[in-house]
Amino acid sequence: MTTFYFIRHGQTTANAMGLKQGTINDERTHLTAKGRQQAARLAGQFDLRTLDALYVSPLARTQETAAILNQQAKLPPQLDPRLLEISYGSWDGQVNAELEAAHPRVFDPLLHDVLPSYVEVAQGGESFTQVQTRVAEFMQAVAAQLPDAAVACVTHGFTVKAAALAALAPRSAMTLPEPDNTSVTKLTLTAGRYYLWYYNRFDAHTY
Repeated sequence: MTTFYFIRHGQTTANAMGLKQGTINDERTHLTAKGRQQAARLAGQFDLRTLDALYVSPLARTQETAAILNQQAKLPPQLDPRLLEISYGSWDGQVNAELEAAHPRVFDPLLHDVLPSYVEVAQGGESFTQVQTRVAEFMQAVAAQLPDAAVACVTHGFTVKAAALAALAPRSAMTLPEPDNTSVTKLTLTAGRYYLWYYNRFDAHTY
């Protein structure tokens, strides 16, 4: 059985500004002071020395978060593009509230986040299914290589959601809101079966 701990990066300037970050990787997407504090808090609760491997999205915000979490364990970080955030195409870097005001039909009115149909409007946007597929491929590849390991995956909000969607296959993708910054989600994969143990957790001593 392979155990995956999916960790969302700490707060970035773009998060604080309410931007669709997607795959942008510039001065707006580095961790804020709060984001570094969030990562340090998690590092004090979740000891990576108990794990076997560390996988990280290639973007700066995830690498910064992983570096804080990994100060004691010093696991070799393995960058994997399958852990990248969803790309919103032409919407990357735009203000979420302005996009919702202009295109309300492709936003969930409670979550204020895009529906799968947003790809009909955003040019070059990655579909929910595309992200679920690449994250599932990542999990299956790691499970084949490390069938009895526990691994940390420092990644992004929608990417964590996509991993959970791959495991649960709910009727609606909007069943799951995106997880919060530096939350932990635990999934296991064994004999081709997924188990979601918890999602968006902050409770210390239960990782």
